[in-house]
Amino acid sequence: MNQLLAIALGGATGAVMRFLVSTGVHRLAGRDFPYGTLSVNVVGSLVMGFLYIILIERASLGAEWRAVLLVGFLGAFTTFSTFSIETLNLIENGELIKAGTNVIISVVLCLLAAWSGVYVGRQL
Repeated sequence: MNQLLAIALGGATGAVMRFLVSTGVHRLAGRDFPYGTLSVNVVGSLVMGFLYIILIERASLGAEWRAVLLVGFLGAFTTFSTFSIETLNLIENGELIKAGTNVIISVVLCLLAAWSGVYVGRQL
């Protein structure tokens, strides 16, 4: 139960931060390109990579800390960070075909899913 509460706390914080960062970036750069989303995805991927090494490989912090930061905060700030670290792990393990497949399938299927949701939503 402690782990679930940690994830919830991190998720709430990550979601608010995503909104604030994305909105701030859009104010600076405009809305003609998804700069806000791109920014949180890139920053989240950078932070995920960094914290993955620090929390998983180098430090022995409790599961609650990993849950609050990696699953909760970054999961809500950007799910792209998880995609990025999983793909990077495949690359580092020499599984380039799987990594490339993951990139292509993830992008294509997510775009198709988003399009499908938009289509269904517009039909209602």
